[in-house]
Amino acid sequence: RLANAVTPLWRLPYQEQLQVKYESQRKILQTLASRLEELGIDAQKPGGLCCPLQPVVPSPVINGYRNKSTFSVNRGPDGNLKTVGLYVGTGRARNIVCVKANYMENIPPKHKQVAQCYEEFIRRSPLDPCILFHEGGHWRELVVRTTSCGHTMAIVTFHPQELGQEALATQKALLKEFFVCGPGTVCALTSLYFQESTMTRCSHEQSPFQLLHGEPHIFEEVLGLKFRISPDAFFQVNTGGAEVLYQAVGELSQAGGDTVLLDICCGTGEQWLCTIGLSLAHQMSKIIGIEVVEKAIEDARWNAAFNGISNCEFHSGKAEAMLPQLLSSWEDARPLVAVVNPSRAGLHYRVVQAIRNCKSIRRLLYISCKPEGEAMRNLLELCCPPDPGKKLAGEPFAPTLAIPFDMFPHTVHCELVLLLTR
Repeated sequence: RLANAVTPLWRLPYQEQLQVKYESQRKILQTLASRLEELGIDAQKPGGLCCPLQPVVPSPVINGYRNKSTFSVNRGPDGNLKTVGLYVGTGRARNIVCVKANYMENIPPKHKQVAQCYEEFIRRSPLDPCILFHEGGHWRELVVRTTSCGHTMAIVTFHPQELGQEALATQKALLKEFFVCGPGTVCALTSLYFQESTMTRCSHEQSPFQLLHGEPHIFEEVLGLKFRISPDAFFQVNTGGAEVLYQAVGELSQAGGDTVLLDICCGTGEQWLCTIGLSLAHQMSKIIGIEVVEKAIEDARWNAAFNGISNCEFHSGKAEAMLPQLLSSWEDARPLVAVVNPSRAGLHYRVVQAIRNCKSIRRLLYISCKPEGEAMRNLLELCCPPDPGKKLAGEPFAPTLAIPFDMFPHTVHCELVLLLTR
């Protein structure tokens, strides 16, 4: 049941998976073409698509490709509340059960090993798991991150409830002892973090990640560059797939030596690390990165300096606040290419306005893992006829080419890169 819920295509041969994904992307582009026709734009191309659609680019790694996994703690199929795994069922149906990830094709063995050890630890602990905050309990989710460099980071979330500092220190010491000296040593953790959290999701600023053991960061290599990864850093979940994606973005940008790349990080609540911009810096005259999370800017600057990249500047703040300021006074004559990779909530309307109204941006790469969602609204706003009432005065973009990338084998999802030009 778990495999069918999380990775519904896992029983299909890989080439068939790619065909399923191609068909879903084709339907999305047909919908976009129809919606643009309704706005009076002749967008219909062969096959009823808004632009040519290339075949889905396969993932270099098909099994165990995830470099980050989040495991929940809840009641297992046997009734044990201290089960570490993934959820099956729904809250509405009241049939949620936590199932071990042993048979998940997309999760690597190392992640499963750390989850198994964490389960062993909390089952030894006299403290209860925290299922519902108001009902008490302490042990919560586990995040495991790994890299191609062989590094492993584990982050344990803990609800403090009414525990004092001394009792908290005891629990942290026991957790560290288990993974450094006890049965958990088999995991060979590079970093062990602990976060006290009274919320569902908690940033480092809201409640700091506490390093209990090892190195503060793990490192990943992408396209010959080395990236420092913090506990809450956002990184494409499929490293090999990300390399293929970034190379394609570089080619689609048609960057000459005088091109400026605008890497707009649209505030997913996690750090984006400006990996796209940094990985393409050698092709560009300049990289400008915008990121809402201050810690991400710190990481991006460190990554740039460590890799000897000096043609980057990073701006900290919300894209919807920073971008209009940056582009309204843009007088640089160099070609300007923008890359956006928003969360599923899509781009803020003010970001769309700023891009649309900046005449210097002639090429825009919109990357989306859910183009049928809020991204569709963004694409219509970017491509619709000028509308002074909506402050969309600039020349409209036109969909030029679409390339899907299979970043998530065995699932129905893929990453669509849509090239928009004007």
